[in-house]
Amino acid sequence: MGYRIVVAGATGNVGREVLAILAEREFPIAELAAVASSRSQGEEIEIGDTGRTVKCQNIENFDWAGWDMAIFAIGSDATAIHAPRAAAAGCTVIDNSSLYRMDPDVPLIVPEVNPDAIDGYTAKNIIANPNCSTAQMVVALKPLHDAAGVKRVIVSTYQSVSGAGKAGMDELWNQTRQIFVGDEKDVQKFTKQIAFNVIPHIDKFLDDGSTKEEWKMVVETKKILDPKVKVTATCVRVPVFVGHSESVNVEFDKELSAEQAQDILREAPGVMLVDKREDGGYVTPVECVGDYATFVSRVRDDSTVDNGLAFWCVSDNLRKGAALNAVQIAELLGRRHLKKG
Repeated sequence: MGYRIVVAGATGNVGREVLAILAEREFPIAELAAVASSRSQGEEIEIGDTGRTVKCQNIENFDWAGWDMAIFAIGSDATAIHAPRAAAAGCTVIDNSSLYRMDPDVPLIVPEVNPDAIDGYTAKNIIANPNCSTAQMVVALKPLHDAAGVKRVIVSTYQSVSGAGKAGMDELWNQTRQIFVGDEKDVQKFTKQIAFNVIPHIDKFLDDGSTKEEWKMVVETKKILDPKVKVTATCVRVPVFVGHSESVNVEFDKELSAEQAQDILREAPGVMLVDKREDGGYVTPVECVGDYATFVSRVRDDSTVDNGLAFWCVSDNLRKGAALNAVQIAELLGRRHLKKG
């Protein structure tokens, strides 16, 4: 007994992670389909480390009727075409793109934070997965918000190149090699050299001087956590292959000490507190790769404001920031609304 599930964009970084996590978490699957563009039709895709493969089908002529859920990782343009088709055929779409996140008729879900919001999925038969940087931050903020009320958040992100897809990872690899051998640096995916550099620019610039990535963190946090929370973000691309990091400063409505926050985070779902206050007593992005948790370190009081705290937050962006959260949504949807076939 299980669900008939489709992974759309199965040949990409996130799609492959989805397949791996479905296997790791022993998601109850009666039948599995992998779909992507016509270029990938017929390709055999490995399902994690199981030794099994699934043959990729062409999304253009895929029949969505009879399938229970589809996890989409194909970008906004393709999602705009295929998600409504799938949803209309009765297949609930869990979408990783930004297309539906701010649609009032589409729930934006992080299961550890706002699971009850999933009940609104029937309006369009679509559920949105948040931005990778937002997802890990709200997992850490939620238990603190419940305890003391988050009033204001200032966050600076240090986002890995895998957030820009395979092309971003390839560019970091190629530029690093080019620098070492003395070749001319090839800049294509990013606006400036990414190897041995940081770029304070992710996505398009908006009229107010912020970038769309920064805007996403603001509006998505409000939708997921609390519309009253004030957020300002600076999003930076760094020469790391996988794993997003964040420096988070929080002002609360009520007093909350660093020690109290540590006790709360230690027990919070989805959070792993590693905060030894000694050399190496914190988590870096290299160490979080392949893990499910959102790691929190360096929790400390901020004496510049009343009721202020600062902390460091790290997570595998291909997992909690995308594939893992999508699979957790599928698990939540199954528990609350769908019957196994």
